Amino acid sequence: MGSTLILKVRICLKPLKPFFHQGSLAFFTLNPSPCKSSQLPLSARFLCTRDTKPNPGGRQTDKSNSGRTDGQGGVKNSTIRCREEELWDGAVKGKGKSSTLWQRPSFPKSVFAAGTAKRTAEMLKRKQHVGEPEGRTARGAAKVHPPDRPLAAAEWRKLKDSLGNPQRFDIQMMCALFTHGADLDIAKSLLTFVAMETGTLSYELLLRYLTLCVSSGHDSEVFDVYDIMRGSFHSLDTGASSLFIKSFSRTARWREAVSILHEVKKVFTPSPRNYGDIITAAVLNGDTTTAWALYDELIEKGLSPHQETWDALFKGVGKTNETEAEGMSQSEHQERLQGILLYMRNNQIYPQHSLASSIKTWFESLTGPTWTGSWTSATPKGVCRCCGSELESIQLTAEEYQQLKDRVMADIIQGRDVFNKTTPEELERFKAFVKRKPAFDVVVDGLNVANTNKDKTRQSETLLAVVSELEGQGLTVLVLGRKHMLRPSRSWERHNMTLIQQKAHCFFTENISEDDPFLLYATLHSGNHCRFVSRDLMRDHKACLPDGATRRLFFKWQRGHQLVVDGYVAAGRRVRFQSILSYDTIVQTSADSWHVPFDDTEDRSTYEVPQRWLCLTTKH
Repeated sequence: MGSTLILKVRICLKPLKPFFHQGSLAFFTLNPSPCKSSQLPLSARFLCTRDTKPNPGGRQTDKSNSGRTDGQGGVKNSTIRCREEELWDGAVKGKGKSSTLWQRPSFPKSVFAAGTAKRTAEMLKRKQHVGEPEGRTARGAAKVHPPDRPLAAAEWRKLKDSLGNPQRFDIQMMCALFTHGADLDIAKSLLTFVAMETGTLSYELLLRYLTLCVSSGHDSEVFDVYDIMRGSFHSLDTGASSLFIKSFSRTARWREAVSILHEVKKVFTPSPRNYGDIITAAVLNGDTTTAWALYDELIEKGLSPHQETWDALFKGVGKTNETEAEGMSQSEHQERLQGILLYMRNNQIYPQHSLASSIKTWFESLTGPTWTGSWTSATPKGVCRCCGSELESIQLTAEEYQQLKDRVMADIIQGRDVFNKTTPEELERFKAFVKRKPAFDVVVDGLNVANTNKDKTRQSETLLAVVSELEGQGLTVLVLGRKHMLRPSRSWERHNMTLIQQKAHCFFTENISEDDPFLLYATLHSGNHCRFVSRDLMRDHKACLPDGATRRLFFKWQRGHQLVVDGYVAAGRRVRFQSILSYDTIVQTSADSWHVPFDDTEDRSTYEVPQRWLCLTTKH
């Protein structure tokens, strides 16, 4: 589909309803005469018909998944993604006394340390001899293997017949071409074959061809597809719009992407990627006014910018003098960029290493006071190893603690589904139990701790060892368990359970009840000094909280109060717990410094925190 094809295209004059609402299909109707070339016949004319399947190749807008974030959502860190897969899917579819606790001295060994979950998963896979799947696949791509050169129509027919003449051969083959990064001429020869054989090219096939063009950087080809589709449809679906924005933003025609964005906003909320592509283009072309206007719009819509967008803004300084000319002084521009760092702080977002490098370079390029950036880490006591500054404490302030306590009580302990986990009578009985007991120093999830060892015949022995360690440190301990633990068995020896009840306060719930709401209630009710012992990361309970700020507050409290047994509990070996960091891993600043925790690994899960820092200091 070169530019010569566009000159031959005749647009159907039949009035069309917007594709986004009607789900129509677009077709090329061709002269049936044979064509030996891999180029589409110049006699093609573009027609439009209605299809019974809604929104082919596109997707309805899902605003709940449009980029809003609290900084903790998802399973893996955003750095773990294949950009081409993201592009393809977007087109096809549209996170006191207790200080004496014995903690493992090796630092930083913590369940919240970046990469812990990945290393644990890999270890389990090795033990189970489960191999990692190789390569990337798209739907349908595994069924066919693309040729290594453009084929004539007869050759495509032979290949299709050899595969059993599948109905969606063209779609599956285009998937395979994308997956294998095939040459664009092969895709063109496929389009020629389909057009000659059926007389039509479906919208879905064109959209997948467009995806291949965008991913391989064939922007001039994208312009041709754009002219064809714009001439036939009043509006585009999410996948096509995003692809056109991405491609146009890479070229001298980037301002047309702004127009596409305005049209998109009439129908659905654009994605952070849509905004980011144009912001990057505006910065690269010296239009910082447009860049910051779109950035402000993105934030106002409650979307979270992609890190590439921030990277472009930090790198764009110095590319133009427009900021000064249009009234934005250097100090105002600095304030805008430092505002990005404060946004990261407020949303507990960690820059990737590449972005952290851009931040470092920007600070060091500032005129006036000289800034110096260094890569570093923190001591176990929360002191920057580079400048010696003390980092913010992980402990909550009295105000933060009360705010969190109130929200947990309202949304988790007394939430809508609380009585799916317990009964009103049992909950009231537990509250009365806690009220008449002294404040606890440690609350133990008995069943969770007992399952630390694989040997299920030693559950009571494991729990007794942990309780004995805590009691030996002079701590007031509460053990939460279930009533079946009091029934003598190989796993729950009567003697061990009797000793546990002598060393700690105990409360045993019904066997169908969940322990976590009781654990959270007792821990928060006892005060800010109280910690809890469990391997449960509480992600389901954190999700019950009403907003991102409260969820981040819960995560901060959790990291400063959760004890996890280190390794296995063995006879004659002292029980040890993983380290609890004394400082908060969050972007922080003072009068003459910034400390920015950053991702130096792609293995961090959202409930883990980075271990490396960027230290930025200045001398006035």
